[in-house]
Amino acid sequence: MMEMTRKHLLCLAIMTALSPVLVTQTHAQLHLEITKAPEAAPKIAIVPFSNDTNIYPVVESDLNRSGKFTSASKNLAATAGMNSPNAEAWQAAGVPYVVTGTSKTTADGSYEIHYQLYDVEKKQYLLNELLTVPASRSRQAAHMISDAIYQALTGIPGDFSGRIAYVLRNAATPDQRYTLQIADTDGEQPRTILTSRDPILSPAWTPDAKKLAYVSFETKRPAIYIQDLATGSREKVASFRGLNGAPSFSPDGKSMLFTASMHGNPEIYQMDLQSRQLKRMTNDTAIDTEARYAPDGKSFIFTSDRGGSPQIYTYNLSAESVKRLTFRGAFNARGTLSADGKKLALVHRPSGSNYKVAVQDINSGVTNILTPTSLDESPSFSPNGQMVVYATREANRGLLSIMSLDGRFRMNLPSEQGEVREPAWAPK
Repeated sequence: MMEMTRKHLLCLAIMTALSPVLVTQTHAQLHLEITKAPEAAPKIAIVPFSNDTNIYPVVESDLNRSGKFTSASKNLAATAGMNSPNAEAWQAAGVPYVVTGTSKTTADGSYEIHYQLYDVEKKQYLLNELLTVPASRSRQAAHMISDAIYQALTGIPGDFSGRIAYVLRNAATPDQRYTLQIADTDGEQPRTILTSRDPILSPAWTPDAKKLAYVSFETKRPAIYIQDLATGSREKVASFRGLNGAPSFSPDGKSMLFTASMHGNPEIYQMDLQSRQLKRMTNDTAIDTEARYAPDGKSFIFTSDRGGSPQIYTYNLSAESVKRLTFRGAFNARGTLSADGKKLALVHRPSGSNYKVAVQDINSGVTNILTPTSLDESPSFSPNGQMVVYATREANRGLLSIMSLDGRFRMNLPSEQGEVREPAWAPK
């Protein structure tokens, strides 16, 4: 990210596109690269499932990239099977948890998956479940198994079966230079939602994760569209004079916040999605943008330079009052809240032209820089609040990176085709 004016930075989600693309390969697949593995995390053994080569590798990969576990040696795998985990052998090897399973094809072509999670110390099964899924959904089944194991061991719902929306830019294909895509959280099974010669920005999920809003410049001026992911049908909902950008849905899905400059200055507006009635929420000589509803729907956060530099504020909807949230540093923007409303992820500039993802505790105001890179943008929390996905640059490539909030684990999701940006993690 090169040095920009304050107004340019504040309108980034509305007006700008990425720097020139250097990579020109032809595949749009995201590739998982583990860049920081957790240290001293509890070991877990994923024993190869009987009659299966597709499911257990996904489960193993999921749990490895959770930041909470590390794979145990498979040297003892032959001694473990369904209903016979050989607790003494695993205990001697210092492995506290063992996952075993079987898979078979049913008469109608579906997969029947039986898996078990065994606690070696307690010598008891924590999970012992049977799943039947269509063959085409075997990866989804594996992610669901990972979610269940993660929750059984941590008490926190897993996010492996979720999806991430992102924008891919490839200058080598002018007619499809910008592509809006969604993929699994490990980068697999990418699906194209929209292609365009013109910029696509700011994807935002509806609360039910069935639709996406985004900003498109296909008419040579910014407009906000909402697209149904099942049918592909879409509707233009905001195309006012000037800027239209940074959409965000209320928790009940009935209204949308966005930034518009129809009256000259960029301000926050709220749209009733049924009646299309507008309400102007901010009225200041500063630039107000990047509004995001709080999980309880009673307030929203936004970025403004009303204090002299870009900072994040909160707007109380009932009191119609504004309160500043960020004070550390001269630049804080692109804020997003965790699902429990307790944490704020944002782009923070600690010095010079370094832009890092930081996480601030809402109650205490304590802010911690999370990322080791220095050209970061667009943070988005996982639904369980344990991970953050963001866009960054490394070695002249634009990619997505996912990092645990404790900093113990990080992985990259680069694409062979162009640069990746604007990630948005789907809600549960």
